[in-house]
Amino acid sequence: MVQGLDFDLKHVVLSNTTFGPEEIRQIIRLLSKDYASFAVLRDSVAELEASQPERSPATNVRLGVCMYVLGRNNRAIEVLSNADGGALAHFYLGKANYALNRFDKAIEGYQAAQTAGYNRDECQLAIVEALRAAGRSDTAMKQLDDLFGPVEQTADYLYQRGATVAALGGNPAEVVALYERAVESDSTHAGALFGLALENDRRGNDEEALGYYQKAASCFPTHVGTLLNLGILLEDRGEFDKAAHCYSRILDAYPNEPRARMFLKDAQASSDMFYDEEAQKKRDRIAQVLSIPVTDFELSVRSRNCLQKMGIQTLGDLTRCTEQELLSSKNFGETSLIEIREMLHSKGLELGQFSSDKGTPEPTIEVAGLSPDEQALLDRPISELNLSVRARKCMVRLGISTIGELVRRTGDELLECKNFGVTSLNEVREKLTANNLKLRGD
Repeated sequence: MVQGLDFDLKHVVLSNTTFGPEEIRQIIRLLSKDYASFAVLRDSVAELEASQPERSPATNVRLGVCMYVLGRNNRAIEVLSNADGGALAHFYLGKANYALNRFDKAIEGYQAAQTAGYNRDECQLAIVEALRAAGRSDTAMKQLDDLFGPVEQTADYLYQRGATVAALGGNPAEVVALYERAVESDSTHAGALFGLALENDRRGNDEEALGYYQKAASCFPTHVGTLLNLGILLEDRGEFDKAAHCYSRILDAYPNEPRARMFLKDAQASSDMFYDEEAQKKRDRIAQVLSIPVTDFELSVRSRNCLQKMGIQTLGDLTRCTEQELLSSKNFGETSLIEIREMLHSKGLELGQFSSDKGTPEPTIEVAGLSPDEQALLDRPISELNLSVRARKCMVRLGISTIGELVRRTGDELLECKNFGVTSLNEVREKLTANNLKLRGD
């Protein structure tokens, strides 16, 4: 018998005792405290199905809700549709449909649950979430504005408001403040914790993001995005076993989740590989320095113009260029050469330091067929593609700082980077395709 928080999970699933919102909250609290209880819930549900092939409508409510908690949403809808037609059944029909991105059906379920007597505020906030997910954020905000009273101080209201403000492109500071207030109200609110993690992740605050992702992952049910992003951050820290555990948790509930399956395979493979972590960190630091644009430095007009004419954009470009090559450029003399040397020395670099790495000159991009907007796009920073954490950090490792530098690479060249797999490659290709660009060789 598994017990936790003075709560017998197996007994609640298999018995005919009271089953309502409080029992469901207790199940979720137990799973959040001890993930090992997930297996107990799964086995208990299987036993209930096998022992009662002909179930009463009330038993179908219990079974359907548990199916939803397990992540088996299609089965949950099937079972709850044959339940007692009460408020609880309708509410979890809404939640199961929401999990499957059937937002109109979800709203129907929440509305029916409210009509049948389910908590009005919970139903209204669930409808807000579905409206926002369906792309109707304006309507969602109007509905939030119509809610008054104690509900305005609840964690879920504050979270839904923050997420809706974010969806409407509002002030990020307001979004963060709302998420923080939600967490102050309920330190276990998974949505608000994930929102704070994502905001820090986007700003490159890895340590803060990691902390919030870990707190969000300890809640249940855990958002797939939380576990994926946490796994990626853990991989970047070399904690491959922990990352694999995140992906395995996703597959426990969603066995066919393609990203989790692929990431798990990558993490397991990486955990079996030995590499010099300090050497990797050193390479990463050098890659970051090499990706610094020369425009970040105060150069004379003559030097700046000469570098521009030679197509030299970053410190890495300079380290692959010899003094003779610079001096062969028209109007580039000893004075400019001394200026460039001093600039590189300030970063611990030298001219020609990596000249042997040039190999075959990078292919130029045919710009004749590109529109002015596309030509301008090539000079934009890689950050404008809004890549995932994993792909973004691989760009740093490869010294890719602009979109133009990215499209000069082949898919095989990108795949050579540690932690850059097929999923990341497909993501890069999709981002480029959205801008009418592609990798070299595609």
